[in-house]
Order: sequence, then structure tokens, then C-alpha cells
Amino acid sequence: MKYEEGIKRLEEILEALEKPETPLEELVNLFEEGTKIVQELQNTLENARLKVEKLVKDSEGNLSTQPIEDGKG
Repeated sequence: MKYEEGIKRLEEILEALEKPETPLEELVNLFEEGTKIVQELQNTLENARLKVEKLVKDSEGNLSTQPIEDGKG
């Protein structure tokens, strides 16, 4: 699932969870689905974070990439 699709589905789930007429069994199923989507999206974000690199220039003006550590960069 693409990140944007996951966010959209979570919004749909939230709307359904907020409706008082949603049956309890459906609420439980939606909650479980939402939990799985959140975990998947967290993994997607973590993988993206690990792939992000910063471009650095050394004292001679040469460019290279370097991993961003702990969200700092």
C-alpha cells in the first residue's frame, strides 16, 4: 500500500469509527485494520528515513552523500 493510500484509508476508518450508528463488530474490525495500516505506514516512514541522505561538500568543494543520523542533518 502506498503511503498516501494508507493515510486516506485511515481517514475513512476514523470517520466510520466516529459514527454512532456503526455496529460494534464493524468498529472492532475497522480498529484492527487501522492498527495494521498504522504499523505498515510506520515501517514505510522508517525505511524512507534510512534511505535519506544529505549532500555534503568537503573543503575542496567535492560533493558526496552522507546518511542523516537521528533525523539531524
